[in-house]
Amino acid sequence: MRENIRLAFEGIWSHKLRSILTMLGIIIGIAAIITIVSTIKGTNEQIKENLIGAGNNVVTVQLNRNGSMVDMTWDGVPQGVRVISEETRKELEEIHGVEKVSLYTARTYAEGLYYRNSGFDGGRIFGVDQHYMDVYGYRIKSGRGFTPEDYETHRKVALVDGNAVSNLFGGDNPVNQSIEIQGEVFTVVGVVTLSEDFAPAINTIHDYYLYADTAAGSVFLPDAVWPSVYQFDEPQSVAIKVSSTDGMTTAGQKAATMLTESQIVDPNSKLDYRSQDMLEQAQQLQSMSESTNTQLIWIASISLLVGGIGVMNIMLVSVTERTSEIGLKKAIGAKKRRILMQFLTEAAVLTSLGGIIGVISGVILAQLISGMMQIPVAISIGAIVIAVVFSMLIGVIFGLLPATKAAKLNPIEALRRD
Repeated sequence: MRENIRLAFEGIWSHKLRSILTMLGIIIGIAAIITIVSTIKGTNEQIKENLIGAGNNVVTVQLNRNGSMVDMTWDGVPQGVRVISEETRKELEEIHGVEKVSLYTARTYAEGLYYRNSGFDGGRIFGVDQHYMDVYGYRIKSGRGFTPEDYETHRKVALVDGNAVSNLFGGDNPVNQSIEIQGEVFTVVGVVTLSEDFAPAINTIHDYYLYADTAAGSVFLPDAVWPSVYQFDEPQSVAIKVSSTDGMTTAGQKAATMLTESQIVDPNSKLDYRSQDMLEQAQQLQSMSESTNTQLIWIASISLLVGGIGVMNIMLVSVTERTSEIGLKKAIGAKKRRILMQFLTEAAVLTSLGGIIGVISGVILAQLISGMMQIPVAISIGAIVIAVVFSMLIGVIFGLLPATKAAKLNPIEALRRD
C-alpha cells in the first residue's frame, strides 16, 4: 500500500496541471458543502442564542387560562390555585438538569407607585424570592441586595434597575430614598443590572419585560411584603435555570405538569401552568433555515458527481497512456489484484487531496462570508471528516472502472502497444 501511495503521488506530480483540473470539481463541491454546513450551524446557534439569551437558560412557567397567560394586573387573582410552597420549589429543583428555581409575582403596570410627586407610568413591579436575582443573572450595581433578614422581618425595602433610576428618580441616586407603593412606604436599598454574561438579544415581549428592559424600568420587592401591598397572597410564576440549553424544553414541561397537578384545586377552572418554550421556537426557526440550506447542499453535491466523472475520465486516459507499463508489470508476475489496487489508490489519493484542499477552501470561504456579510459561522469537525472520507470514496467508486480495465489488460497485447 505504501508503494502504491508513493506511485500515486509521483503520477500526480508528473501531471500537475491535469491533476489540478481533475480535482477541481471535488474541490468546489467540498468547499461549497463545508461553507454551507458551517453557515447553517452558525446561524442555528445564533438563532438559539438570540431567542434564548447567551448563558441564560431560564424557562418561565406561568399560570394560563384557556391558553393565555393570566396577568393579575388586569385579570385579578384567579380562584382555585394554591400558593406555591417552599417545599414545592425544592421539588422543582430536583428535576433533572435544573440548577435553581425562583418564585415571583408581577404587575405589568406599576399603578400607585410614586417617588415624591413623580409617578412610574409604564413601569413594572416584581415580588421576588431570595433566588430570583441569581436565576436571572442580576448583580448589584450600587447599594446592597436583599438579605435573609429582609424576608424574615418583612422589611419594606426595594431594588430598582437602571431604567427606573432614569425615569422615576430623574437620574438621582435612588439608594436610601423612599418610594410609595399603594400607600405603603418602601426604602430603596440598591440598584441592579444584568450581569455582562447575561445578554439576551431577541425575546418574546413577555420575556423582554421579564428581564426588566422596559423603557420605564422595574422595581423589585421581597415577596414576603407583597401581600402588604396588594392585600392578599397570589399564585406565583416560576423561573427555572437549567444547566443546558437543550434541556430547557423537558425541564419546563415537567415543571408545568408538576405545578398543574399539585397547585390547581379546581380541574374545571380552565387554568393550568405552561412553560415559555423558547427553545422550541428556536428549533422551529432552525428547521426552516435547514430546509432551505439542505437544497443548497444537494446542489453543491452535483459538483462532487461531476468531479467523480472527471476522475474516472482521467483515470481511463491514464490507463491508456500506461498500457505498456501495465503489460510489463503483468509480464514479470504482477497479479490483477496488484494492478487494481495501484490504480484505485491513485484515484483515492487524487480525490482525497481534492477533498483536503476543498475543506481548507471551504473554511476560508466561510470566514470571508462571515466577515463581509456579518453572518455567524461555526466550523463543523464532523462535516470536515465526512467530506474527506466522502471524497476518498468518490475516488474508489469512480476509479473502479479504470482500475478494473487496467487489471484485465492482456500482457501480450499491452506490450505490443507503444
